[in-house]
Amino acid sequence: MSCGTVLTHKTPDLKVNIYSQAFTDQEVLKTNMKMTVELFDSIINTSQDCVFWKDKERRFLGVNQAFLDFYGFESADILIGKTDEEMGWHSDPEPFKRDELRVLAGRSTYKVQGKCMVRDEERDIIASKRPLYDGDEVIGLVGSFVDITDVLRRSLGDSKVLYTIDILRKYSYFDKLVDEVGLNEITDPLTGVLSRPYVVKFVHSLIEEQRPFTFSMIDLDNFKYINDYFGHEAGDKVLTVVASKLAKYTEDFGLVGRFGGDEFLLIDLLHTSREEKDGFFEKLYKESGALSVNVEFDNGSSFIAATTGAASFPYDADSFDDLFGKIDKMLYLGKSVGRNCYKIYDNDKHRDIKIINVSKYGVYTSMSRIRALTEEAEGITAKLTAVAPLITEILLIDDIYFIDPDGVMHAVNNSSFSADAGDIGKLMVDDVFNDGSLDRVQKESPVFYSVLMEHCLGLVMVTRIRKQNEIKGYLVCAAKRNNRIWQENECAILYYLAGLLSDE
Repeated sequence: MSCGTVLTHKTPDLKVNIYSQAFTDQEVLKTNMKMTVELFDSIINTSQDCVFWKDKERRFLGVNQAFLDFYGFESADILIGKTDEEMGWHSDPEPFKRDELRVLAGRSTYKVQGKCMVRDEERDIIASKRPLYDGDEVIGLVGSFVDITDVLRRSLGDSKVLYTIDILRKYSYFDKLVDEVGLNEITDPLTGVLSRPYVVKFVHSLIEEQRPFTFSMIDLDNFKYINDYFGHEAGDKVLTVVASKLAKYTEDFGLVGRFGGDEFLLIDLLHTSREEKDGFFEKLYKESGALSVNVEFDNGSSFIAATTGAASFPYDADSFDDLFGKIDKMLYLGKSVGRNCYKIYDNDKHRDIKIINVSKYGVYTSMSRIRALTEEAEGITAKLTAVAPLITEILLIDDIYFIDPDGVMHAVNNSSFSADAGDIGKLMVDDVFNDGSLDRVQKESPVFYSVLMEHCLGLVMVTRIRKQNEIKGYLVCAAKRNNRIWQENECAILYYLAGLLSDE
């Protein structure tokens, strides 16, 4: 008897329907079904193309391993049930949405070129999609894409090379490899440093050789702001400038690779003792010109800063996973204290630190706690008194200040503090001020600037408290550390608090 069979199979993070041919022999049928499933698993999880499945509402059902690697996800849990728009992968999501709606109407697409965001970098891709059927009904879609960014850059003559074959031959891992693999594959086409696969393989090779080295991850601060405000050409210039300076700084004793987006990996074969590492990073931040510098664009300029986490093999860890985990932990620790700094792993100080403790609260959790505290008090002064300890904890500052409508500055947790900041309004042409220096403060509001200097405050973030056109005061967060970088979520929290106070 002839029959058609549908097999529902659960692959990692993915449920798909596979249709088998009709057979009269049930044992043969079962064997072929099992082989079909195993063949599907092998193909989908070894494919270099990024493959995904979606339901008829365009929500992800699952993806293959290449997809997870492309976006840097450990599992598909982060995207299951979400659309592209919810993941924020496209600067202009409408063309992609229209494309998928056409597929769900029964039309396949083939090799459509587009762009997507990966680690704050816009990448060029080519995607193909086709509908998934249950009988005659379209129940979803399946698609795949490949990254063609590097191919396009090379074809446009935009490829840069900082490491020549002679330079790479100094290292045993690359000595034979450069005869088998071209520089175009080994190096990142935009920046010219090592590409992600080869910088990681290089680190593995050093561990296999038992060769001591210091491993660092460098994450540029507020890179997304540069891309959004000045454009992706400016972002590309920042990456190329930083990469070139890092390669120059480490020549003769190390190599640099691009891990992805605005993250670099640095391998230093010379400085492995604590004293040597301190000297290395002090010069990197203050003298190399790679970090803590201004970069000029056609439409402006921006201060470039970075946070670095570092650890050494074999002194801090004896495996790649353990070593990478430690530099990642140090990176998060640096971010938690305001960024624009380096953190070197010290077993006595850092062995018990957990990432969850470094990044204690999410922005929405923080906002909920702020709202709850302000609702328990009446009046601006009382609300600020209630919420000040939480604000100082979240923003990692010592004090929060309130400048009243008369221009008098008060420290919320110090009733004896009072100072004239009557010219603050000249500075606050926008609702939030968060420049990385006090240059504008000195120029626009010299009275307010003198107060900051008197109390050794090197950096401020200010937001207006206003209801329509009525100014009810200003909130000031200040830090003694003048190289701190205010983050977008920190600005959002202070602005949110100002909004809660505006109705008082």
